[in-house]
Amino acid sequence: MAASETVLRAPLGSLSPSFHLASSFVNSTPILSFKPASRNRRALRCTNSLETSKSVDKGRSFHSPNCGLKGKKLISTRCKCQKHDVEENMRPTLLPSDGFRSELKSDLDEMPLPANGTLSSNGNAQSAGGAKSIEDEAWDLLRQSVVYYCGSPIGTIAANDPNSTSVLNYDQVFIRDFIPSGIAFLLKGEYDIVRNFILYTLQLQSWEKTMDCHSPGQGLMPASFKVKTVPLDGDDSMTEEVLDPDFGEAAIGRVAPVDSGLWWIILLRAYGKCTGDLSVQERVDVQTGIKMILKLCLADGFDMFPTLLVTDGSCMIDRRMGIHGHPLEIQALFYSALVCAREMLTPEDGSADLIRALNNRLVALSFHIREYYWLDLKKINEIYRYQTEEYSYDAVNKFNIYPDQIPSWLVDFMPNRGGYLIGNLQPAHMDFRFFSLGNLWSIVSSLATNDESHAILDFVEAKWAELVADMPFKICYPALEGEEWRIITGSDPKNTPWSYHNGGAWPTLLWQLTVASIKMGRPEIAEKAVELAERRIAIDKWPEYYDTKRARFIGKQARLYQTWSIAGYLVAKLLLANPAAAKFLTCEEDSDLTNAFSCMISANPRRTRGRKKAQQPFIV
Repeated sequence: MAASETVLRAPLGSLSPSFHLASSFVNSTPILSFKPASRNRRALRCTNSLETSKSVDKGRSFHSPNCGLKGKKLISTRCKCQKHDVEENMRPTLLPSDGFRSELKSDLDEMPLPANGTLSSNGNAQSAGGAKSIEDEAWDLLRQSVVYYCGSPIGTIAANDPNSTSVLNYDQVFIRDFIPSGIAFLLKGEYDIVRNFILYTLQLQSWEKTMDCHSPGQGLMPASFKVKTVPLDGDDSMTEEVLDPDFGEAAIGRVAPVDSGLWWIILLRAYGKCTGDLSVQERVDVQTGIKMILKLCLADGFDMFPTLLVTDGSCMIDRRMGIHGHPLEIQALFYSALVCAREMLTPEDGSADLIRALNNRLVALSFHIREYYWLDLKKINEIYRYQTEEYSYDAVNKFNIYPDQIPSWLVDFMPNRGGYLIGNLQPAHMDFRFFSLGNLWSIVSSLATNDESHAILDFVEAKWAELVADMPFKICYPALEGEEWRIITGSDPKNTPWSYHNGGAWPTLLWQLTVASIKMGRPEIAEKAVELAERRIAIDKWPEYYDTKRARFIGKQARLYQTWSIAGYLVAKLLLANPAAAKFLTCEEDSDLTNAFSCMISANPRRTRGRKKAQQPFIV
C-alpha cells in the first residue's frame, strides 16, 4: 500500500489524571487501520473511540511508539475514553507518561500540567519557595514546551512566548530545534521523549511530499510537524489527534530541510550512546530509515565534488543569505551523519554497496574540506599570489579563484595564530565569512583535523570581541551590508545587517561551542561564554537571537522563551558539570580513515583519467 495512504490510529479521549494508554501490546489485539488520506490530511492519527478493549492495562503508561513496526505498516490499539469537544487546531491538555512524570511530580502536585506549548498567565517560572536559579527556571520552561501525542511526550515546540500575537510556525516541533532539547533530556536521564521523537518522525519520513506536482526523494525528513485535534471523518462524536508534517511545502521560500535527516541520524546515535539501548537503532524500520537518508544524500548527480549541493535556506540559516552551493554547515552535518550511520548500520548483504559508497564518500569529503576550505594567514597569502585561468590537470588554483575576491575586512581580521573553515566553495567563488555552526560541528565530528580544531578555537579566542561580545554566539561574521546585502538577501527586512541570520547572536549555539571546547580539552572557553550568557539571558526572557555588532539588543523580531535557547543553555551547563558525557556527541577520527586520507594525498588524487574499470573502490 502506498505510504501516503497509511494512517496511524491510536485511541485518545479526555483522559482523567489517573488514566494512561497502555505501553504493552502483549495482551491487546493490534488493529491495522488503513484509509486513503487526502493531501491536507497527510498525518499520523490518534483516534478518540468509544469502544473499549478489555485487554488494556490501565496500570501501565505509554512510553513510546514501540509497536514493532516493519516497513510502513502502523499498528493501533483501542481504549476506553470520552467524547472530547475541541476546535480543529487546538491541542488537548495531556498528562505525561509515568517515566516522564517522575521528574514533574512536585510541580504536578501544585498546579495542573499546561496544554502543549503554553506558559502560566504571566509567563514566568516561579516557586512557592522564592526565586529559582537560572537552571531551575530553564528546566521548568523546557518542560512546559513539551508536546504530547496520544498521551506521550513527543517533542518541544519552537517557542513558547505567551505575549506573541503572531504564532506562524513557532508552535510546531522542528527537527533541528529539538536536537538540543533531546540532548538535554538524555543527559538528565529522561529518555522516553527522545525515543518517541525518533520513532514518530521516522514514520513521517515516507509521507507524501508534493509541491506543484513534484515529489522529492523518499528519504527526506520533515522540517517540522504539528499535533492537531480534528473531527473524525464521518463521525462528529469522535475526534482524533494527527501529526501534520511540513516538508517545506508551507515554509517561507518553500525550501526542503536538508539538515533534518542529518540531525535525526546524529540524535539517534546519541540516544544509543547515552542510554546503552541499541534496540532502537537495530529495528528494521529504523535501519530502513537510515538507509533512505543515505541513499538520498549519496545519489549520483552532475557534481564533481564530494560535498552536498544544496539551495539557499536549507539548514539553520533558512532564508536567503548567499549560502547556496556547498555550505560548510551542511558538509559538517553530512560528514557527522555518515560517521554515525556507519557506526549504526547492521552488516548484511543488502548493505554492502551502501557501506562501500559511504566509506568512499567519507574519505573524499574529508580530503576536500581539509584541503580546500581551510583558511589562515598563510592560506590567504597563497590565494593572494594565485595565478588564474590555469587549464591543467595539475593546476594550483583549481577553482579559478581571483585574488581580488579577498575582502578588505579579512586582511586585518585574520589573527596571526588560528584559522577557520570558509563558508562555501564553488568555481570562481570562495565565501570567506566565518560560519559558527559549521566550524564548531567540524570540530565535534572530527571533519577538521586536530590541529585545525585547535586553530579554530584559537581564532574564537582571538576574535572574542567580534564573535561573542555581550552574548554568545554570532551565527556568522561579518554581516552583509549595503549593496551586498541588497543583492544577496534580496533586501530581506528580517536579515538586516547584524540581525537574525545576518550576523545576529544566537544563544542556542552555546551547546555546540561547549561540546567542541570539551572535546579539545579547553572547557574554559565554554565556561566563559556560559557565564556571559547568564548575565542577561533569563532577564531578557530567553530570546531567539540578539542584534547589533556587540549583541546588545534583543532581536527586533526575536521570539521570547525560544525553546532551543533554553535547551542550548541547559546542555552547556550539563556538559560542563559532566564533561565525560560529551563523548555521546563527539566522533573520534577513525585510524583507517586517516590512513586512507594519507594514501589519497600521497597518490595525488587530483587526476584519474581513462576508461572506467569495474568498481573496486578503496574500502576503509
